[in-house]
Amino acid sequence: MHDKYTDKALSEGLRARSAYKLLQINSKYHIIKRGDDVLDLGCWPGGWMIAAKRMGAGRVMGIDLAAIAPVENTEFIQGSVLESKTTKQIQSSFDVVLSDLAPKTSGIRALDVGRSLDLTEAALNIAIKHLKQNGNFLVKVFQGEGYKEFFDEVRKHFEFVKTVKPEASRQRSMEVYLLGIGFKD
Repeated sequence: MHDKYTDKALSEGLRARSAYKLLQINSKYHIIKRGDDVLDLGCWPGGWMIAAKRMGAGRVMGIDLAAIAPVENTEFIQGSVLESKTTKQIQSSFDVVLSDLAPKTSGIRALDVGRSLDLTEAALNIAIKHLKQNGNFLVKVFQGEGYKEFFDEVRKHFEFVKTVKPEASRQRSMEVYLLGIGFKD
């Protein structure tokens, strides 16, 4: 489905409309700063990786089940964040962990929310293991049963936690982004 963000992203070489979600969140909360090392979970097709580089990120590593076309001056791991053989390949710490992971939706809200929470919990576990002190975390999550508990768990690890829905998110979408600033573990 094309809209103004899809068309704009394609014309600007960002590969996906979701890049504007990250750009809008970053313009308000400054989660990615010049020189930051960024880990992008669920990076297909590479739009967030490109956006992070354009924001001045230093090292950018992306992970996804699906292969992506190479993004200049970035690293890519193909695999599932739910599998240890993939996560063992992450060998360093990062200033920012991003997750735009989403399950294949079934149309059954409770099932989709549950699958989303499995991915968000995996992303949080990776962030806890690989974020530098005072690092930032941004994760897509579907709101529903279990969301409050996940929010409270993120709050244990970050100085500031907020739910955000950027303008580029479709209003009818149940997705929101949970932002954690100032990792404190």
